[in-house]
Amino acid sequence: MRRTVSPFSLLTLGLGAFLLALAPLLAWYVEPRAERTPVDVDTTTVFTGTGSYFDTGAVKTVHGRRITVTRQVRGDVAASEKSGRAVWDVSTSVDTDASLPAADPHDALQWTLERWVTDRRTNAPVHCCGEQPSFEGEAYLKFPFDVHKRAYRWWDNTLGATVTLSYRGTKRIQGYEGYRFTGTVPATRTGSRLVPGTVVGQPKRNQVLAEEWYANHGIELVADPRTGRIVYAAIGPRKTLRAPGSAKDAVVLLDSERIAFTPATQRQQVALADDDSGRLRLLGTTLPLGAGAAGLAALGAVFVVRGRGGRGGTDGSEPSNPDSSPTVLEPSTM
Repeated sequence: MRRTVSPFSLLTLGLGAFLLALAPLLAWYVEPRAERTPVDVDTTTVFTGTGSYFDTGAVKTVHGRRITVTRQVRGDVAASEKSGRAVWDVSTSVDTDASLPAADPHDALQWTLERWVTDRRTNAPVHCCGEQPSFEGEAYLKFPFDVHKRAYRWWDNTLGATVTLSYRGTKRIQGYEGYRFTGTVPATRTGSRLVPGTVVGQPKRNQVLAEEWYANHGIELVADPRTGRIVYAAIGPRKTLRAPGSAKDAVVLLDSERIAFTPATQRQQVALADDDSGRLRLLGTTLPLGAGAAGLAALGAVFVVRGRGGRGGTDGSEPSNPDSSPTVLEPSTM
């Protein structure tokens, strides 16, 4: 007899095949395309620490004062959509307690306004869309997606060059584990500035083109392995002035052994990293595994049901012939 297939079996078979096809599609196609730097970002991170700075009112360097660094990042959505790149406007101010709250950023010890443009997939710098300054490297305000356990070239805007950050294992920030990278910057001349001669120890000269020098006691970044978002950052900037041709610092403009993310900023960055990483994990791992398992289960159920039908009938019994009669064995004759 011809075996019949129920509509339910056909539906289950189709669903199983669809789920098995969906699993690799999510893992190999959808999830990688979801790994894109956001363009509608609007975040503020705050660093605090203790150090020294040049007080222009007292015309001298003061020590043991609190220093606050505030960085605001806003995505230029219109420019990003037009260019296909991640276009971020970044405002950074370095303040003392006297200039906080910063009603006017020009009152800060230092204030910069930059425009960062990167490839949304690779995080590589893209020189377009009014980028300022022109920068290089692999890591800036974030690391690339799927961070590796290796050294990265991090752009230090004060230095105007990249700094090699070495992988130093893992570190937990607010209970969240990330990859830790560290590095230092030796004293390097970064420019020049016209100042009164008395500032650099040359009182007989009205104006001196002093040399600007920069160093960093230590850079520490902890990045989320999946998204590259920085959940913890600490820096140790030192900026000084030297008399032309001198090998010694004449005045300290800014110096701190460590200025780091505040606990509130750490919690904010961890929450954002956990949320972003969770979505990528859902697309790249959880849903593909679930779809694959459900697909196999559906196909297995169909084969089990069909197997119970037997080879000769739908209920597993031997085929019957109501018109046939029992065979009678006649005794054989010798």
